[in-house]
Amino acid sequence: MKRTVIFLTVVMALLMSVVSVTAVSAAGTPREYIIMAQGETSVSQTVKTQITAAGGTVTRDLSSMGMIVATSSNPNFKASIPSARAVMPNVKLQWLAPTKTIELDVDAATINNPPNTGDDDFYLDLQWGHDAVNALEAWNDPEPGRGKGVRVAVIDSGIDRNHPDISPNLNQALSTSFVPGESVFVQPNSTFNHGTHVAGTIAGADNGFGIVGIAPDAEIVAIKALSEFTGSGEWDWLVAAIKYAGDINADVINMSLGGVMDVRGSCDDPSDCYTAQDVVNLRESLARAVRYANRKGATVIAAAGNDGINFDDWNNRYLVNFPGAVPGVIAISALAPIGWATDPAHADFDIPTSYTDAGREYVDFGAPGGDTEYPGNENCTIATLTRPCWVFDLVFSAGRVYVDAAGVTRVSFFWAGGTSMATPHASGVAAIIIGWNGGSMRPDMVYAEMRRLANHVGPSTTTYFGQGTVSAQWR
Repeated sequence: MKRTVIFLTVVMALLMSVVSVTAVSAAGTPREYIIMAQGETSVSQTVKTQITAAGGTVTRDLSSMGMIVATSSNPNFKASIPSARAVMPNVKLQWLAPTKTIELDVDAATINNPPNTGDDDFYLDLQWGHDAVNALEAWNDPEPGRGKGVRVAVIDSGIDRNHPDISPNLNQALSTSFVPGESVFVQPNSTFNHGTHVAGTIAGADNGFGIVGIAPDAEIVAIKALSEFTGSGEWDWLVAAIKYAGDINADVINMSLGGVMDVRGSCDDPSDCYTAQDVVNLRESLARAVRYANRKGATVIAAAGNDGINFDDWNNRYLVNFPGAVPGVIAISALAPIGWATDPAHADFDIPTSYTDAGREYVDFGAPGGDTEYPGNENCTIATLTRPCWVFDLVFSAGRVYVDAAGVTRVSFFWAGGTSMATPHASGVAAIIIGWNGGSMRPDMVYAEMRRLANHVGPSTTTYFGQGTVSAQWR
């Protein structure tokens, strides 16, 4: 029998906001465009005819949201569809980019010697975010809040379907990829996978192994809209992924991703540019997708971003973060304790992280995202693990399953930090709330209940906390 070894990896996975956009098509060079019709529910035959006449080839039909994606080498293609509301470049964004990776090993004996907490999921004690959002209290309420009957769509970079904390709650049949050439299920022997970590925080199974999700009875559907190899994704992949999530009746859509654009447009390189009107139109295309999903009953939650931008600052007035700034999207900032492992019983979970984006009119709620601001490098011990104390301030969740060169099957877990990690805490809380309501709830009512349960920090609306810090404790 092959020996199973548990590996723990520390990853500081912060969202980046590099935007690569092509707005001009040189003659003979194919470019892809999103054509937006006047209405939101169909595309007229006139528009379709104009697309064909302009040399366009349809690559994705999003007619039920009033959009079509087409490729054309016609340099005047944008001006050749006069009956459309807008024609915009299908931009490609670098949504995700890890900035720090440290791998830590743990002896297999750890599995047989879990912490003395009474819980057999031996790494639950490392998940301080559960304490911050009062997840355990929700599990023990008179009507337990564990997300039963709730479907959560994780729009991300795919998922490791073999991880023992992921597979029990993963709907493999509905999981799908919108990234050409890439399966929704990540490649064997892959490294850190963003989507797997996110999914583990939302709904890791309470199965006597490893970690537990905030809503451990919820169902996960993985929808790949970002490349697992680069973290990049084309605009229409995201739009199509949101539509698909609505079509499969997802109750919550988690988007731990984000990219910043300049509302004035940008054309530093003539072959790689977008206009101010393109930004307006791209925002509307995402807004259409979100409204479509909202009408289908999906609560849409997204990362605020990790560029340290305060959108209240006048100097940042030309910047916008997508999809967090789109109407109908609940934007989540990141919070973290500093030195949690030094005194877990008295930790302050409401400290804005060093990287989180913020803004009174932008952020809806704050949630546990993790950080590395603890100034010391001494060791702490939590759940039988001894590591530098700062490591434990990051968010701990599912990693990967792979076979090493010696034929040993390894199961990994990761610490990571970012608003990417804060967002799934909020989505897990939303799943708990919907579960309390029998597994179905209008998005506006979910938001209202999240606001009611939130722990208020300072005034009613604040730069870093929005309406408060997310909480699942019934009151």
